[in-house]
Amino acid sequence: MRLLDTMTSIFDLAIKDYHEQDSVDGLYHNSFCKDSIEAIAYRKCWVDNIQWHLEDIIRKPDIEPAEALEIKRRIDKMNQERTDLVELIDDYFVDRYKKTKPKYDAKINTESPGCAIDRLSILAIKIYHWKYEAERKDADEDHKANCNSKLSILIEQKEDLKNSIKYLVHEIASGKKIMKVYRQMKMYNDPELNPSLYRKKQ
Repeated sequence: MRLLDTMTSIFDLAIKDYHEQDSVDGLYHNSFCKDSIEAIAYRKCWVDNIQWHLEDIIRKPDIEPAEALEIKRRIDKMNQERTDLVELIDDYFVDRYKKTKPKYDAKINTESPGCAIDRLSILAIKIYHWKYEAERKDADEDHKANCNSKLSILIEQKEDLKNSIKYLVHEIASGKKIMKVYRQMKMYNDPELNPSLYRKKQ
């Protein structure tokens, strides 16, 4: 599946672009055609990069409570965007295979392509950071060896996940699996659905 290889390359590009600025407030520039699956993939990994680093920052032992709360709310907002982007990826596959007639015994997978690709984006970021730690000049040899050991596992996991996604998409394309999008239906960000928000109005 050529598209998945393209998306993997796009994730690596987004990680590289993010770390050239290395700031959660860095300038965002998506050079891919607007609303294309490539642009969605780039945005998805960019958001994942920001969240990764926000999660680091919020764990600083001397962080001020006000700053921590601000970051937590930013993480919550980005979680919603991540969910929306995963659904857009699934929408792409639904549209791509909408003319495929499922076989009589076709089944629904427990995980959609979008959800699996979401994990692939996170894995790419993990690999980048474990590689960085494995090559840190100020780290001792035990630290580097431990990081290299985990890095090898992550690289293997990434290849296994890529192959599993390719197989899943092949099964969808051949009608052996049914492609559906299950919306997350999150409630906590909606002022009409979160009791802690709408009760304030009363």
